[in-house]
Amino acid sequence: MIKDEDVFYIGYIQKFRGLQGEVEMIFTDDPFDRGSSPYLVFNIDGINIPFFIEYYKFKNQDTVILKFENINSDSEAKAFVGTKVFYPNEHLDEDDEAELSSLKALTGYTIYDTTAGELGIITEVYDAKENPLFYVDGINGEELVIPYHDDFLADYNIKERTITLTIPQGILELYQ
Repeated sequence: MIKDEDVFYIGYIQKFRGLQGEVEMIFTDDPFDRGSSPYLVFNIDGINIPFFIEYYKFKNQDTVILKFENINSDSEAKAFVGTKVFYPNEHLDEDDEAELSSLKALTGYTIYDTTAGELGIITEVYDAKENPLFYVDGINGEELVIPYHDDFLADYNIKERTITLTIPQGILELYQ
């Protein structure tokens, strides 16, 4: 059984494509260049299920076209639209010191503040050039919206999928 802690979120199936079972996945993290997994993991009804990749090709910087083994028709592929997709940790290169491909790659990371400690999990990144925002599923159950600037960054760890910020005074008080 594949446990949640054994995988990390990389995107979701946006739509099916053609008649041969291809799907388009919007990705927030591109592990294809730094890993060697023959499969991706779909979370279906709370269960992590591996699907083996027949082939993939990049459509653009945010989208990959995927064909999975044993999914051979549009009706089979259509069933996966909206499904969250994860990558197995064990298939990342051991010496993976890769840098983040974009701020969107932080989706699924646990976010910490240097003063307040753990804040929650980043569920979405609004990656506007002038004003990036992290949408966070807070540890107390409420959604936090945290602005990001490179000056706020204290630390991040790709392997542990964590980011630590020094958030300016007053921002977190909005949620108390």
